[in-house]
This record gives sequence, C-alpha cells and structure tokens, in this order.
Amino acid sequence: MANTIERPLDLLNQSRGKEVLLQLKGEKQIVGTLLAFDIHINIVLSNAREIENGEPKRNIGLVFIRGDTIVYISPAS
Repeated sequence: MANTIERPLDLLNQSRGKEVLLQLKGEKQIVGTLLAFDIHINIVLSNAREIENGEPKRNIGLVFIRGDTIVYISPAS
C-alpha cells in the first residue's frame, strides 16, 4: 500500500469502514468500526466495544465520542 498520508485527517479517511482503537482519557479503550468524523475529531463508531486489559468488557454498539476525550486513534489490526 502506497503511503498517501500527508495530513492527520488523511489517516482517518483511509480508516473509514475499518476497525480502529481509541484510547480515551481516564484509561478507557474503545474498539469499533469508524463510520464518520469531523474536523474536531468527534468520532462515530459502529459495533463499538469497551476493552479492559486487552479483553472485551462490554458491547456498546453505535456510539458518538467527543474528540476532546480522545488521547489517540490507531488501526485496530
């Protein structure tokens, strides 16, 4: 895969429809399929799951996460 990432939002665009891992403030981790985002990095995930110690803790489903609560975003694979 050619590296076509020039700006941070380019990575999010390439991750649409794929699983991402979100590290949130307060040590929470969420994994889900990235549906949408905006310039404030507000994120909408489907099939979201809360992760604790590397293991699924609970299913959340469809969720909106405010960008100011996100520490980092990573491809889940």
